[in-house]
Amino acid sequence: MTDHSAGPAVTDRRVLTGSAYNTDRDLAARQSLYAWQAPRYDLPGIVADRVHHVRGTVVDVGCGNGTFIRRLREVRPDLRLLGFDISAGILGPVPRPVAVADAVRLPLRANSVGGVLALHMLYHVHDIQAAIRELARVMTDDGTVIVSTNSARDKAELDELWRQAAGRSLGVERGPARLSLSSRFPVERAHELLGAVFSRIELLELPGIITVHKPDPVIAHMESYRAWADQREVPFQETIGHTRAILSAHLDRHGSFDITSLGGLLICRP
Repeated sequence: MTDHSAGPAVTDRRVLTGSAYNTDRDLAARQSLYAWQAPRYDLPGIVADRVHHVRGTVVDVGCGNGTFIRRLREVRPDLRLLGFDISAGILGPVPRPVAVADAVRLPLRANSVGGVLALHMLYHVHDIQAAIRELARVMTDDGTVIVSTNSARDKAELDELWRQAAGRSLGVERGPARLSLSSRFPVERAHELLGAVFSRIELLELPGIITVHKPDPVIAHMESYRAWADQREVPFQETIGHTRAILSAHLDRHGSFDITSLGGLLICRP
């Protein structure tokens, strides 16, 4: 099971801006794992479809490396697109205009934005409820807010793989659980938190199975958590090495390794 005690580790601004998202290296590694998922979801396309009725401005809060902005620019050239992120470093490749901004203090007027995206980022905000209120504040009365996150049971196989590897590093049967980014805002709680502000919420579940035939995609995903390596009290690189050995042995025996992917989009309206 995923450890749900991530606490302030994933909200530390110095970590977020200084190492976790100072470039898009680690984010891209996590994104790339989904190339081996079935069914494949065109998430930028799904998001674009869900804002088909929006006119004017769409803002991507926590835009990361700009994946969703780029798609919207292609299919909706009529929109004014804004990218906000707390880390200046990750904004380099994002189509302009962009700005460094805090999700709880967006530099926008009230009721000024037709579409607001907050995709896999609310778990990084110290005060999630304040951020949700801010998303609602800037949205127009007929606007749409789209939020995404993962289930508390997402990628459970990677959690077990990590605990086995951490156990080898520490000389015990199973080590501490790996840090979970989405544990502060899992799909299972998202509806409740968003429902305090939005009256209409649609959940679009996106289940799938990620099947890998070599260890590299999984190792890259695991290594993308290096910014939080000191939070789990295990020797990080040694545990990564054990992870590769355990996974390689499994692949030699079975030929593939399956990972259960459980994510979801929540489409919110007033």
